[in-house]
Formats: sequence, C-alpha cells, structure tokens
Amino acid sequence: MFRSTVMPGIVLSILAAPAQAQTPLIELSANLHRIEAEVAADNASRMQGLMHRKSLPPNRGMLFVFPRAERYCMWMRNTFLPLSVAFLDEQGKILNIEDMEPQTEDNHCAGAPARFALEMNRGWFAAKGIGPGQRIGGLREISAR
Repeated sequence: MFRSTVMPGIVLSILAAPAQAQTPLIELSANLHRIEAEVAADNASRMQGLMHRKSLPPNRGMLFVFPRAERYCMWMRNTFLPLSVAFLDEQGKILNIEDMEPQTEDNHCAGAPARFALEMNRGWFAAKGIGPGQRIGGLREISAR
C-alpha cells in the first residue's frame, strides 16, 4: 500500500478497500532476471497493493504506476509478507530500495521523485545483485500511457 505525499514533509494516509481486485500482469526484467509484475495503475489497485496476501511467487511482484513523478511513500498496513520496494524514475532507473516489515505503518519513501515502485519479496533485489542506479526493463509500454 502506498501513501501519497502532497507537500514535502506532509503525508496523507490512504485507506485500502478490503477486497483484492484482479490486476493485469506485465513482464519486466532486471539484469537477466524475469519479473512477472501485477500492475497497480489506478487509485483502487494502488491502495490495495499486496494487502492480505499470504504468499508471493519468487519472481512475482507488484508495480505501482503513479500519475506523475513525486516522492511517494509506501507502508505495510494489513500486508502480511515481508517486502522490498524499489523506487524507480521515469526511465526505470532504481533510485533506492527499502526493506519493509509486515503489518507496520513505517514510511518507506522514494529518495527522489519516482514514477514507479516495484514491490518484491524481501531480499529479492539484494539476492540478485540489483541496486540503485540499475534499470528495470519493460516499462516503456507503461510510460507511454
């Protein structure tokens, strides 16, 4: 689930709907690794995020698509899975990666204006040797929307 920042230092909480909607899938890549990402491109799916999930396949994640590049923050209310989130700029370059603890409301924020956030099982990026400055491929189609 994400929190949208309106002004620097001010964060608005967004409550999520209880039902999990079916989200479309997109294939992304990081180095030689394939990612199957659910796409959360509207308010309802971004608010729901990965809440209430009990598991996530190893190369599956959720791509949050934001309407414009801003310093977005994520949190883990009602999210049972430990996750890592990579904040990405317009070109898919990783700005920063944050590890998140389940069922917490700690803010995990983009280090610079981000257009996307990619959540994966916690430790996925580190285990694959993927870090800030590297690019996530496959975002061109989404960026054109």
